[in-house]
Amino acid sequence: MKKKLVLIDGNSIAYRAFFALPLLNNDKGIHTNAIYGFTMILMKILEDEQPTHVLVAFDAGKTTFRHKTFSEYKGGRQKTPPELSEQFPFIHELLDAYNISRYELENYEADDIIGTLSQQAEQDGYEVKIISGDKDLTQLSSKNTTVCITRKGITEIEEYTPAHIKEKYGLSPEQIIDMKGLMGDNSDNIPGVPGVGEKTAIKLLKEFETVEKLLESIDQVSGKKLKEKLTEFKDQAIMSKNLATIERKVPLEINIADIEYKDFNKEKVIALFKELNFNSLLDKFDHGGESAEKQQLKAIEFTIVEEITESIFANENGFYVEILEDNYHHANIVGFSIVNEHGCFYLRADLALNSDIFKRWAEDDQKRKIVYDAKRSIVSLRHHHIHLRGIDFDLLLASYINNPSETIDDVAFITKRHRLNIVHTDEAVYGKGAKRKIPDEPILAEHLVRKGKALMYLREELEGALKENQQYELFKELEMPLSRILASMESQGVKIDIERLQEMGHGLQEKLTKIEQKIYHLAGETFNINSPKQLGVILFDKLGLPVIKKTKTGYSTSADVLEKLEPMHEIIREILHYRQLGKLQSTYIEGLLKVVSTKTNKVHTRFNQALTQTGRLSSTDPNLQNIPIRLEEGRKIRQAFIPSEEGWVIFAADYSQIELRVLAHISGDKKLIKAFKEDMDIHTKTAMDVFHVSKEEITPDMRRQAKAVNFGIVYGISDYGLSQNLKISRKEAGNFIDRYFESYPGVKEYMEEIVYEAKQKGFVSTLLHRRRYIPEITSRNFNVRSFAERTAMNTPIQGSAADIIKKAMIDMAARLEKENLQTRLLLQVHDELIFEAPEDEIAVLKEIVPDVMENSIELLVPLKVDFAYGPTWYDAK
Repeated sequence: MKKKLVLIDGNSIAYRAFFALPLLNNDKGIHTNAIYGFTMILMKILEDEQPTHVLVAFDAGKTTFRHKTFSEYKGGRQKTPPELSEQFPFIHELLDAYNISRYELENYEADDIIGTLSQQAEQDGYEVKIISGDKDLTQLSSKNTTVCITRKGITEIEEYTPAHIKEKYGLSPEQIIDMKGLMGDNSDNIPGVPGVGEKTAIKLLKEFETVEKLLESIDQVSGKKLKEKLTEFKDQAIMSKNLATIERKVPLEINIADIEYKDFNKEKVIALFKELNFNSLLDKFDHGGESAEKQQLKAIEFTIVEEITESIFANENGFYVEILEDNYHHANIVGFSIVNEHGCFYLRADLALNSDIFKRWAEDDQKRKIVYDAKRSIVSLRHHHIHLRGIDFDLLLASYINNPSETIDDVAFITKRHRLNIVHTDEAVYGKGAKRKIPDEPILAEHLVRKGKALMYLREELEGALKENQQYELFKELEMPLSRILASMESQGVKIDIERLQEMGHGLQEKLTKIEQKIYHLAGETFNINSPKQLGVILFDKLGLPVIKKTKTGYSTSADVLEKLEPMHEIIREILHYRQLGKLQSTYIEGLLKVVSTKTNKVHTRFNQALTQTGRLSSTDPNLQNIPIRLEEGRKIRQAFIPSEEGWVIFAADYSQIELRVLAHISGDKKLIKAFKEDMDIHTKTAMDVFHVSKEEITPDMRRQAKAVNFGIVYGISDYGLSQNLKISRKEAGNFIDRYFESYPGVKEYMEEIVYEAKQKGFVSTLLHRRRYIPEITSRNFNVRSFAERTAMNTPIQGSAADIIKKAMIDMAARLEKENLQTRLLLQVHDELIFEAPEDEIAVLKEIVPDVMENSIELLVPLKVDFAYGPTWYDAK
């Protein structure tokens, strides 16, 4: 086998990768784009070149022997970005994992190490490949040495052989040094001869061969100015050539025999790729570049159950319920899989759902089940009068808590993230869009069994990760029991007064018609109000209002533009009102009527428990957390939400200023804590502190501004954001924020500390150890970094508030059971819990609901709960 040496310019390739790829981060917040690009190049080199010897050379420091000749050598270079500097240790670790030698030498550059080793290798009969992003190295090209220069991106290269150099420049490799001597090199701050560019240098060298010969024959050079420059900068040309010359007799402490390459350390490479979240590279690594979807998975044995018997169940089971539709309230169950010590089993849906043995097992809380999406599994089986119990582990919730920033599509996504290659994606099995269909039973059965097997395999790894991050209690004591409560809430549903909703729809339509006519009158013509293009013509061409913003298709008529125009013409106020009512009509009136069950007159929302990065719940189909409250017409929609039983009422309880109370606790600010302990109106108190006035002097406007500052601080608001909210100048807003921090120094200290902590750790945590990873917090982009800093400030507050209300829901469910009450928890809307209850239980609820909610977690300040009740949700506010 022919001996082949590959020499890699480490610094050059790392820089090239860093600037060629967008900033990437792993889930710990470490920047990885340079490491990723470097790895891509390394893997390609090893695959394409099959080298017997490899070395990666690095620059040892900023100063080299060249600085003695010219102190300004490389003087114009900018400081290495910290986002790149932090990646070099990982590149070194990567090379160690690949068993690839790396070397640097004080007083010399990587180029000199490469030049010396390439010359030695040539003399010993090696084929040599040099990989760099720096064309200076092309001078090393020879019969046995090819210099590969990276071009666009990171894996496209241009090979410089003597023939290629001759074709490209008309020069020999040695003359590249002379060319640099004449034209200089801005990147290295090599001065060259002023006014001599690449074309002139090449022309001169074709005629005179070298810098020395040229300078000896200046009289023969045509062009007066060029002669003068060459004469004036004669010494500088010689110096520049010397600076550009790669030293090939460096006193190295290694030799070619020391850098033999045999193979990489598979375990170390896999571990590093996992740490860096290089999932796509892991696929290439494991499967030779073949995509995950095309691989043949390892064969798996399973049984398609024809008759359900006790023998297929065990004490611990991977139990997968397959439903293909997002809305599991209306979808059919496609099938089940059970994986345990007895084997892997596929159960047809109709067979299982009609089996008493299956039902007994499903409802036995002593038979432990490991599932994917407990809530979905519980609700879907409850539709078939099976009450699933004994859920011991939920893969979806565990994976979500482990990293809430990832959107989890299916079991395959989680297995891929954890390097478990045993299941295809749903899309690969079922197809997508119009082509989506259930495959033949053997294929379906195998797919579901593989999912069940993944549940069993992944439990231990995810449990370990949760325990390592102090999140196991959050998972086991909060999210898991909450999934059962949410399942009950979803199944119970909320009753809708359809007639009332329809009445509101008719009323809104009448209002919309009146506003429409008024807009036409003010415009002087009829047009499509919902068409931005037609509206733009009316506002800006016909009425002559100032154009604030344009889009690719014409004038912008977005809400923020119209709000700025509102004082300028009466029509704007009407258009804004028309849009608000139009959205109420289409999204909430018509939207709710579409999803009301005709059998029960109820809506069954789905609570998204594994979606938001703060841990807050959201709801969908329909979204009951987003019913407007600012507009009276929006608030009145709540009149349609009624109890499902005669003689019952709606009881609503919500936390008062929970996020500000959490802020007081987390920041430990003494004045803020004192204000809450003394049950002061916090907005009045802030107004007193910010405006330096007495309580009696506070005006409604002062309190409004103080309220905006209070809640703005929670969300890390900027002076610009506050100025927009309060419609004041940015300077005034900045003064407000400064005075706030002067009044509450503990809050300012918290904000600074949490941002610093996020930069160090890459994540922030809530009081119950819920994490949010914020890799963007070290971004070089100011806007991206600023948003990340605000996220770091807000997440522990908003996330802790979310944890508190979740804990209250669990405690509340236990208390209702203990008191043997009929009251049911219906909804959670931000900081509010909504119940339906018999009227004769209201007296008890007035006592126990505040008691439970206010004591769900202990803070440095008291939690406060307000409540109300009435015949509708609207009346309970």
